[in-house]
Amino acid sequence: MKYINVAIDNKSEHTDTLYTYGCEDDQVRVGQKIRVPFGLGDRVKDAYVFQVLDEPEQEYKRLKFAGERDPEIFLTEEIIDTCLWMKRRYLCKYIDAVKCFTPAGSRSKRGKERNPYKDTQGEPQNIPSLTGEQKQVLEPIRQGLVQGRHRRFLLHGVTGSGKTEVYMQAAQTCLEQQRQVIMLVPEISLTKQIIERFIGRFGAEHIAVLHSRLSLGERYDEWRRIRSGQVSIVIGARSAVFAPLSRIGLIILDEEHEATYKSDMTPKYDTVEVALKRLQSHEGVLLLGSATPGISTYFRSEEGIYERLELTSRYNQVALPQVSVVDMRTELKDGNRSIISRPLYQAMKTALEKKKQIILFLNRRGYSTFISCRECGKVLKCPDCGISLTYHKEKNRAVCHYCGYEEVPPPICPDCGSHYIRYFGTGTEKVEETVREFFENTTIERLDLDTTKRKGSIERILNNFKKGKIHILIGTQLVAKGLDFKNVGLVGIISADVTLNIPDFRSPERTFQMITQAAGRAGRGDETGTVIIQSYTPDNYAVQLAAAQDYREFYETEIQFRKYMGYPPYSDLIQMVFASKDEEKVRAAAEVWYERILHHLKEDEKQHVFRPQPAPMSKVKEQYRYCLLIKCPQGKRRAYSEILDSIKEKEKIKKKEYTVTVDINPYSFV
Repeated sequence: MKYINVAIDNKSEHTDTLYTYGCEDDQVRVGQKIRVPFGLGDRVKDAYVFQVLDEPEQEYKRLKFAGERDPEIFLTEEIIDTCLWMKRRYLCKYIDAVKCFTPAGSRSKRGKERNPYKDTQGEPQNIPSLTGEQKQVLEPIRQGLVQGRHRRFLLHGVTGSGKTEVYMQAAQTCLEQQRQVIMLVPEISLTKQIIERFIGRFGAEHIAVLHSRLSLGERYDEWRRIRSGQVSIVIGARSAVFAPLSRIGLIILDEEHEATYKSDMTPKYDTVEVALKRLQSHEGVLLLGSATPGISTYFRSEEGIYERLELTSRYNQVALPQVSVVDMRTELKDGNRSIISRPLYQAMKTALEKKKQIILFLNRRGYSTFISCRECGKVLKCPDCGISLTYHKEKNRAVCHYCGYEEVPPPICPDCGSHYIRYFGTGTEKVEETVREFFENTTIERLDLDTTKRKGSIERILNNFKKGKIHILIGTQLVAKGLDFKNVGLVGIISADVTLNIPDFRSPERTFQMITQAAGRAGRGDETGTVIIQSYTPDNYAVQLAAAQDYREFYETEIQFRKYMGYPPYSDLIQMVFASKDEEKVRAAAEVWYERILHHLKEDEKQHVFRPQPAPMSKVKEQYRYCLLIKCPQGKRRAYSEILDSIKEKEKIKKKEYTVTVDINPYSFV
């Protein structure tokens, strides 16, 4: 007989601990899924084995016994160890960490395996000859893979420099060592391009895909293929870092700077940190790639934590695109009230005459960003969130982009009865309408969350653009990330100010990255491309240095500011968000936590904890929200996490009327 400590599959914070059961099955192992009686009524629940003991850790008056094991679900000891690490690092529940590694779907009742990419045609390719720079950066990566050593690389390469070919050749070396590869991309929209290239090189039978647009059944079957050892390469968005591989040799993060690698759902994990944790167990290689590395990532390469590798030229030796900045204030003074400046209009006209394709980028969907009464100033807001509603002209709806609430815009002001209702701001829908007026006989398509809700719609639009059926593609961030189209001659950035005006210390970094990445879509064929940036703040250093494509100068400017202000990488930021339907209760709860945190700190440490304030988005889905921010000095993160964990344990005892989430180094402070 054995004794097992298990985590129960239960949502309640009160059951977030390990429970001991007797087990008469001597074959029970750490990582197995097992059925157990739980609670006063002995309801049968799923549980996961974290420890197997020959003797109980204490005497039990009434020891319950575990039931049957699930033969389908089995997690390795490395995965269970990573779950324990995640619980400590991200202050999440045991079961939240476990569920990152387990499939949500179930086995097909018909016994037929669902493989969403079995018919995907790989991109026909001859293995290209490497440039001198590519050979140079590949050498240390290959050494690490062949020697089976844990090494960490940052591949800093300009847009179009051939980073993907480096990834593929590194993957080939890894497979030759009989080890497995995880290839991560920041957006689901990018997986198809990467999948086609990898299938063309390695064959569909060796590749599995994991991302949120797969059905639950498809995810389950892909998980089983991975777990059974049938595949050697897993491709996907951030959740693919949890693929149940047993011989991981290489994890690649393409466009490592992207915010999507930081989970905004519980557990709020950082993909790079999880990848590092798993690779330490497997003695594998981490390869981060970007034309615009995150400031903290580049800082770590300066400190020697990552080995930095550089690709300074485009693969085809075509020059980087010619970039110009248009001052929209001058356009306005000269009487041009259009969202398309005169230089951009002329450049679009020229590109179309040369049979070149155009990408227009604006990181804001919808038609207008808010609806206001010009008489009394009332702004139409979501009744559940208090956030201004965005107007979508195509379906004539005012929509909340946070909770999905929508209504028909009122013909008169609900407050003062005025008919002077005005639509302010610009979204992708409005850009599309304006461009259609300028270029009537041109094929135009929009790529944003509104046009890609249906399964396969992203692939359809991108495929049509690749084939030249679309002349102008208008989109949000989906069009700025990693897309590789040879015939794009012009990229227009409609407003560089959208990200610049976000109340966040990273807004200059995001602006620089957004401009550089969007600009990188131009001139990837045989001719130099053109990029036009429209801005009302053209003298801002992030805009100017992005236009000059000078990453190093931007890094030097930004890192000095971060050091002076004590922002990451010189600290860790911990954001706590308290939420409740009762505003007074949530405010009081945040104050209680604030006082308790201060109680654990020395006098000179208390300055790092900021008094709770209403969140920038103070109400979401009928929940009032308060934020508490802690700026942890370097090296103190673990100590602060332990303080929060101890307070959390004490709070568990009470019947709470609020929720609290902890986010370490969040990418959004709203």
